[in-house]
Amino acid sequence: MAERYDVIVIGAGPAGYIAAIRAAQLGFKVACVEKWRNPAGERALGGTCLNVGCIPSKALLASSEEYEKALHHLGEHGIAVDGVSVDLGRMLGRKDQIVGKMTKGIEFLFRKNKIAWLQGHGRFAGSADGLWRIEVENEAGVELEEARNVIVATGSKARHLPGIPVDNRLICDNEGALAFDSIPKRLGVIGAGVIGLELGSVWRRLGAKVTVLEALPTFLAACDDAVARECRKIFTKQGLDIRLGVKIDEVRSGKKGVSVGWTDDQGAAQTLEVDRLIVSVGRVPNTEGLGLENVGLTTDERGFIEVDDQCRTKLPGVYAIGDVVRGPMLAHKGEDEGVMVAELIAGQKPHIDYNCIPWVVYTSPEIAWVGRTEQQLKADGVAYKAGQFPFAANGRALGMGLGEGFVKVLADARTDEILGVHIVSANASDLIAEAAVAMEFRASAEDIGRVCHPHPSLSEVVREAALAASDKRALNM
Repeated sequence: MAERYDVIVIGAGPAGYIAAIRAAQLGFKVACVEKWRNPAGERALGGTCLNVGCIPSKALLASSEEYEKALHHLGEHGIAVDGVSVDLGRMLGRKDQIVGKMTKGIEFLFRKNKIAWLQGHGRFAGSADGLWRIEVENEAGVELEEARNVIVATGSKARHLPGIPVDNRLICDNEGALAFDSIPKRLGVIGAGVIGLELGSVWRRLGAKVTVLEALPTFLAACDDAVARECRKIFTKQGLDIRLGVKIDEVRSGKKGVSVGWTDDQGAAQTLEVDRLIVSVGRVPNTEGLGLENVGLTTDERGFIEVDDQCRTKLPGVYAIGDVVRGPMLAHKGEDEGVMVAELIAGQKPHIDYNCIPWVVYTSPEIAWVGRTEQQLKADGVAYKAGQFPFAANGRALGMGLGEGFVKVLADARTDEILGVHIVSANASDLIAEAAVAMEFRASAEDIGRVCHPHPSLSEVVREAALAASDKRALNM
């Protein structure tokens, strides 16, 4: 006899586990299907983000930043440190401990909210009597479960390139790049996107000579042009060798490392010899093996499940959220969609403004933005005002030794409503939240400018940029 649930969530990454928790909070009987195993072979919740994505990468970014600080920057503070070295095993161990703590935390939340964890691979088996039938396959066999509502939250996986076999030893995607057993002397990165820049930065700080090969002719094309220019200048100064307009011709691995044959933007043939290579060229949705064909659900040409603005599929009671649907592949976007869908099932009227979802790149300095870029506003013919203020004029930033970057605020030329905010700085991931809140409430640049900000603080730069956009009256410039 199949167990019946009000809601079954397939996938326990940030989108899935948040959807399950919110549905349970609303009084539903909930189950969540997850098959993930960690390197020790143990079942684990949290999906890619907690196990081999957001959380472990940020742990290594923090560790590598501490090492670089001790090696190069503490002297500025009058602190002499000798014999600085890296214990890579201990660094990776710290990363794994953080991952374990976070995934165990989700297990606790599942128990607290009485969510059934169905361990195995979930797929649609059909429908009967107004209920969706879900098969869960594991070592013990196949169990059949039923639910009135199903939320697909199976996330995404690294996109691989044809002819470049990823073995996660010499040629790695994000998973292998988080677990090198030694620091490479020479590291190649294919792709100058978020993951490539973050992981390239980790290993550069730890001592690798890093070359980044990007197919696009522009750097960080999704960013505001001013941000992209500033960041390329900063990252190049730090030591990343960034090549744009590259065509990868051939990749060969051998006993001594990896050889990458490529053509530069002038059409000249080049060869890059590295000890390890990271392939970071985007992600693709995990929609294979879900049995979608058993219920008449299809995907688009890129593998995404088609949904409306509230993540409903064409099937009643079936929703899809996170990386398997349109929009940015961001954990927090998936989390918000999980909450929205759970509340829709409960008959509430939630809403997500996708223009107010912030983006972050966790390099040093960090890059964060919300809303539209200046080039998007120009292309759309929107009349706007721009205000920009540098961290080099901020006392808190200078005291921290973090005076690089700026805040840029874009506002409607007539109404002064904030249309976009772009930040390059330390803690940009935290500073951008103020801008996201302001935009959710349709605030004007003057509204931020008239809010009292603590002094000295990095947040003052957001205020100064807003003042500069509002009426060109930045107080400290």
